[in-house]
Parts: sequence; C-alpha cells; structure tokens
Amino acid sequence: MSLKILDGHSFLPYLGLYKPNYRKMKYTASAFRLALLWLLMAFFSACSPKYTPFTQRLYDEYRWTEQELKRIQFYTSDDIVLRRELGNSNVEISAGSIRIRDGRRVEEIVIRQGTPGVFLFSPKENRLAISFEDGKNNRFLMFGPNPRQGDRYSLLGAEWDRQGGTVTYDGQTYEVDASGAFAHLLVNLKRARRVEVNSRVASGRKVK
Repeated sequence: MSLKILDGHSFLPYLGLYKPNYRKMKYTASAFRLALLWLLMAFFSACSPKYTPFTQRLYDEYRWTEQELKRIQFYTSDDIVLRRELGNSNVEISAGSIRIRDGRRVEEIVIRQGTPGVFLFSPKENRLAISFEDGKNNRFLMFGPNPRQGDRYSLLGAEWDRQGGTVTYDGQTYEVDASGAFAHLLVNLKRARRVEVNSRVASGRKVK
C-alpha cells in the first residue's frame, strides 16, 4: 500500500521502521529537570537575605545611635552553648535544660547559628549587649570587636583559654567551649542601611 504526496511520489509507511530513542528522551528529561532545579535554586538564592559580619569599621562608618541599633536585627554566626554545673543542692534553673554529663547535673543553654537577637544597651564604648531570648532583660551576651577576627563583634568572655571561657548570663556564670570565641554578630546590611536612612528623613518646617 502506498500513499501519494502532492508531487506525485509515494512512500510505504512501515510501522516497524521507526524506533523512538528512549535513552535520549530520558536524558533530555533529566537535563530539563536539572536545569529547572538550578533556576529555582538561583531564584531563591537571589531572594534570600545576605548577612554581613558586624564589624567596627561598619559601626564607625554608619555611626548608629542606640535607638537605631535597637531597630537592627542581629544574628549569630555560629552555635553558642552555655553550660553550668548544678551540683547536688537545689539550684534555681534560669533558662536552659538539664543534662547529665559524666554523672553531673548540668544546665545547658543552646543559641543556634542564625538565631535572631536584639540590642539592649551599651555599657561602654564598642560593647553591645545582645539578647536572644524573650523575658528578663538580663538574658544577654556581650559582644565587642576582636582584632584577631577582623574587628568583628565577637562573643566576649572572661578567662579564655584553649578549653573555653566563662560568660555571665541571666545573673549566672556559664562555661563556653573554645569554639564559642569565634561566634560573632551578623546583620542584613541592606536593612541596616535602611534603618539609618529612615531615621534621617526630615519632617519639614512651616512658616509661622
């Protein structure tokens, strides 16, 4: 059986001659899904906020007041784990959970990487008290510029050594691992700039 075409030629449509390349079709579909996934990742990456280390240079450049600092959202760059031994006596638990470490009762407070915090006050120049918990105002940690980390506002403590250091939190003394010394403050620089711009908008004056 033949079929005629407009120019007078004919051909035989043998159904068994055409074999689709399923392997090629599968590869094309996989490549399409991969490209779509890449585009989605690029889109969400572009939409996600960019966090910048809060440094002394940044602070000096914008010269935020304390009222402006209270409107800036801060974040932690790394996990911060606070621990204190409770002993056998009855001790008031302030804000953490109880864990048994080497047979000892230990209160542990974990501030995860990326936890948002707010500025409370500045006890002196280049010192920021940042709170990561709602509740009492004495639940804060102190941050200041660390020359060894490019003057990033890093966690401040006492008696730092290779094992760690101590900090005061909620009126109690806690131990911090040595890794806590690298925890510093992050900000969304775009929003931080916006805070400074909004605070400087003039309201105008009318002729009396």
